[in-house]
Amino acid sequence: MRGNWKIRILIGLAIVAFAFFKKCANTEENPYTGKDQAISLSTEEEIRIGLQSAPQMAAEYGGMYPDQNAQALVDLVGNKLVQNSVARDTPYQYEFHLLADSNTVNAFALPGGQIFITYALYSQLENEDQLAGVLGHEIGHVLGRHSAERIANSEFWKTISTGASVGADAGGLVAGIGQNVLLGNGREDELESDDLGVRFMIKAGYEPREMIRVMEILKAASGPNRAPEFKSTHPDPDNRIQKIEESIQKYGG
Repeated sequence: MRGNWKIRILIGLAIVAFAFFKKCANTEENPYTGKDQAISLSTEEEIRIGLQSAPQMAAEYGGMYPDQNAQALVDLVGNKLVQNSVARDTPYQYEFHLLADSNTVNAFALPGGQIFITYALYSQLENEDQLAGVLGHEIGHVLGRHSAERIANSEFWKTISTGASVGADAGGLVAGIGQNVLLGNGREDELESDDLGVRFMIKAGYEPREMIRVMEILKAASGPNRAPEFKSTHPDPDNRIQKIEESIQKYGG
């Protein structure tokens, strides 16, 4: 029994060591943000995943909104942001989709440049600048490679959890730690995307303070029963507003 226990410890340590080696081997600097990231996907794979997933995501939100004039405005604003920012120099294929869902206030980006906004959110925006704030934030997620980074981090913590389970029956504890780390990383991604969105808005000639109004709209839509920040991948809207104001000052908006 003692021999089996030692073997389990060695195997568990080997699995953990492999996870750390793989993460270090995959760490690279994002040329657009300067941030060091552990990413296992190439940009080509990100683009392919986004293109393959886009039809399913659209179907989950009721398909595309049928008003072509509204879709044209989304395309206009999104492309203006791309063409007037560093996003233009990335290999990603930016496409903007207005979804038919009139109940779910949401916007999101898939890896590689597929960006979505629901009609429920679009209909609450008061001007083109606010739309630019939403789309600029989502472009920031693509350029920041946040989805690819979260995929790699999830794989890392899954492997660590497996090693802990084999070596010391501590997989559940490690998995819980990993989940908290991923939540924290998710909040940092949101703040980075807000910062990038402000920069993109200013470069494209939009009023960056309208992003603050977007935060107020999102806060109102979440209602009084919003989950505490420590349980959410999104920072509290009030904290985001403070950071957005700092970004506006930083970029001279």
